[in-house]
Amino acid sequence: MLEGSTALEIVASIDRMIRFDQWKPGHQLPSVRVLAGQLGVNPNTVASAYKMLRDAGTIVTDGRRGTHVADEVVHAAIDMAVPAGLRDLASGNVDDRLLPRLKPDWLPATSPLTSYDAGEDDPALLALAQRWMFEPAGCHSPVAVFSGVLDAIERALIQRCRPGMKVLVEDPCWPPLLALLVSLRLKPVPLPVDSAGAQVPSAAALQDACAVILTARAHNPTGVSYSRERWQAWQFALARSADCLLVIDDHWGALSAVPPPPLQIFSCEWVYVLSVSKFLGPELRLAFAAGNGPVLKTMMRRHSFAPRWVSPLMQRVVARAWQGMLDDNALALVRQTYASRRSALQAGLHRHGIDVVDHGEGLHLWVPVANETTTVQHLASLGWAVQAGQPFRLASPPAIRISTGNLGLDDLDTLAADLAQALMPRTRAIY
Repeated sequence: MLEGSTALEIVASIDRMIRFDQWKPGHQLPSVRVLAGQLGVNPNTVASAYKMLRDAGTIVTDGRRGTHVADEVVHAAIDMAVPAGLRDLASGNVDDRLLPRLKPDWLPATSPLTSYDAGEDDPALLALAQRWMFEPAGCHSPVAVFSGVLDAIERALIQRCRPGMKVLVEDPCWPPLLALLVSLRLKPVPLPVDSAGAQVPSAAALQDACAVILTARAHNPTGVSYSRERWQAWQFALARSADCLLVIDDHWGALSAVPPPPLQIFSCEWVYVLSVSKFLGPELRLAFAAGNGPVLKTMMRRHSFAPRWVSPLMQRVVARAWQGMLDDNALALVRQTYASRRSALQAGLHRHGIDVVDHGEGLHLWVPVANETTTVQHLASLGWAVQAGQPFRLASPPAIRISTGNLGLDDLDTLAADLAQALMPRTRAIY
């Protein structure tokens, strides 16, 4: 039974009806005038309540169909099982052979594991992050530790974005990020990506957005890294949009051969997020974030209330593994290995008459195709599992993503020949 005499009371009453499944997704709400009559309130009060619920994504209004309870939030991020017998070029995993091996002396021998007083992040880990990640980007502000890139991005967005607001994202885009935006009931707005990064939108689009999320280097799935000129173009545009938060995801950071984003040129508020998962492995994934405004301070404060801390034991292991890779010059080897695979695959495709325009780095190659399903099936018949581009795309044209993490140099010639065959125009149907 609906009740309430103010807009907030009506919102709470409708929320209860939905939360306790009395109103299912698709249920039609009374019109503004009908509900106002039932409750004995001014129609403007009901209209205000409906607007709050629409802004929160709880209800939707569709012309003559009226107002309905919104469908459940669903976004199908990539969750594919590679069929037995196929080489995995689809999952996007890093190469396990290039990750450090855990050593017993990385674990504390006497430190207690039962303390609830772990209020500070590991000093050695913070020093590594500052020296090797943030200082090269011109950032000298405090660094916070979070559980992963998406954890940090979510915490940044909820400080500035309310349900129903727009967030500018690269197109194609990393599917888990799209899933996060949908779960927060934020509206992703696609930005076309070229060889220099995401194209700068109109001033009106920036004014209409609460945030923009850009992948600084080795963009997933295209591999693109931003040019200095493109960063400057974004700086100029964002300087006129004071309310648009810039979130920079630099997951490839320590493995990149490209300079980091020049943070010092930005006058807008930004949050810069980096990760260790690409060179230490996803089991040791931690993310670091720095910022130049109140958003990061609020992220840190709220993190101290809820999760309270990221495991000090995990931080210690990450610091030891990272320092070990630096001591062995292993990061350079990992960087060179991934780069050589990428360039060798491009060279092999070129020999077969396929030129993929690519100026990027990282684990993935983004190959335009006429038909994603046909190409994926053709390559599967030849023993390769690749990822269709559809989960990554908002408005960009069809493509496939090939991940090189599980490739060896001996595989590249065969893959290039098979891929060239799969991309060959078909002149007749095969039944």
